[in-house]
Amino acid sequence: MSLPVHTGAPAPRSGGPSAAELLAYAQETAADTALVSSLPLDPEGRTWIRLEGPGGSQAWLIGWPPGAGTGWHDHGGSHGAFVTAAGSLTEQSLAARLPTEGWTVLELADGIDRERTLAEREGRAFGPHHVHQVFNPAEGRHAVSVHAYYPPLPMMRRYGRSGRVLRLEQVEWPEEWA
Repeated sequence: MSLPVHTGAPAPRSGGPSAAELLAYAQETAADTALVSSLPLDPEGRTWIRLEGPGGSQAWLIGWPPGAGTGWHDHGGSHGAFVTAAGSLTEQSLAARLPTEGWTVLELADGIDRERTLAEREGRAFGPHHVHQVFNPAEGRHAVSVHAYYPPLPMMRRYGRSGRVLRLEQVEWPEEWA
């Protein structure tokens, strides 16, 4: 069976899995119904289990209650992939490479916003400069997804957005996700 895939991520850093390999891992893991059904789901907030990704990558199984989302963020220079294992997720992203340092506020150009809905078993890979937000638009159903990153996330930058203005609001470090 052919799975719908959205790609476009650049080649990997040497020594680790490519974005395509991370996507293949996420697809395979999302198809593991026993694993997906083992994730405890919380009606109030996201839940997650840390997984062992391929080739030293970092991976997560994440549960999304109705309306839950990530807010705008990046992955600290890591490339990655995610696949919806149950339900559907909406991703809003920016089709522009943003500078990773040296700014706190940017005015975004018109026409760079992208949105896609990823139904069960649909996924996408992305490069190290990807800025997006992901959320579960469903009103009565949890979504579950598999995410993988390489190198393991060194940090995540969180952004606030008001119209065309993107503002760096917070930097999160791995010890905060334990």
